[in-house]
Amino acid sequence: MRFTKLHGLGNDYIYINTLEEDLSAYDLPKLSRVLSDRHFGIGGDGIILVCPSGVADFRMRMLNADGSESEMCGNGMRAFAKFVYEHGLTDKTSLAVETGAGIIKPELTVVDGVVTLVRVDMGEPRLAREAIPMLGEPKDQPVIGADLQVGGQTLSVTCVSVGNPHCITFVDDVAKYPVPEVGPLVENHELFPRRINAEFVEVLSREHVKMRVWERGSGETMACGTGATSTAVACILNDKCDRKVTVTLLGGDLQIEWAEDNHLFLTGPANEAFSGEVHPSLLAQAEV
Repeated sequence: MRFTKLHGLGNDYIYINTLEEDLSAYDLPKLSRVLSDRHFGIGGDGIILVCPSGVADFRMRMLNADGSESEMCGNGMRAFAKFVYEHGLTDKTSLAVETGAGIIKPELTVVDGVVTLVRVDMGEPRLAREAIPMLGEPKDQPVIGADLQVGGQTLSVTCVSVGNPHCITFVDDVAKYPVPEVGPLVENHELFPRRINAEFVEVLSREHVKMRVWERGSGETMACGTGATSTAVACILNDKCDRKVTVTLLGGDLQIEWAEDNHLFLTGPANEAFSGEVHPSLLAQAEV
């Protein structure tokens, strides 16, 4: 099986082109766990499958390192766009990609055949409690600065969905915040029936924030595009930032804009690390 490893600011995924690779013999959640293992496999935050689509140019499927499937990934989408263009699957610089969060539209900046930047129309934010989804009342109202009881403490959280769910908490010093301890408690909180991604954010100015993320199914990662997008929305809803925000993550910076038409735009780089073949003995561990 051929694969390519790409990352967006260190948020790394193993890409498999199902237009050429037949995955019918494999249990996909198990395949993601096997390949994502950083000691015994290739290593990554999950796998992303390049699939055909009847309604868009391509379909993107994303499975986390624990085998669970997520609706969308902003960093993964930028790397997806880079992969299909640079590997000759398309010559378009404006794409429509089918995802579990709907049709996502990345725009590619190409210099001498190399994709240097990708701007992704992430669609409109979903703010109603039931759209996150988050249990409780009122179901049709946003969750802004709400109390969440976690591990004996009360967090003030704002929740946003951009096709997948995010819970944002503002902190004074994100570098010192115990993300590995608090993150899993938020992810698996009983109020989130589909679990949730947890972002911890330090506001530096009205145009700049720092963020760490505990991703549902993968743990703390170097970056999260949907998390950065949701963080920008939370900052604006809480009047902490203007409508264009630089989000600094462990892996680097992303630019987020909440445009006047209510669409969210995510801009950042993507990089290819290497390509190769998976050894049959490793694949055998994921066979049906």
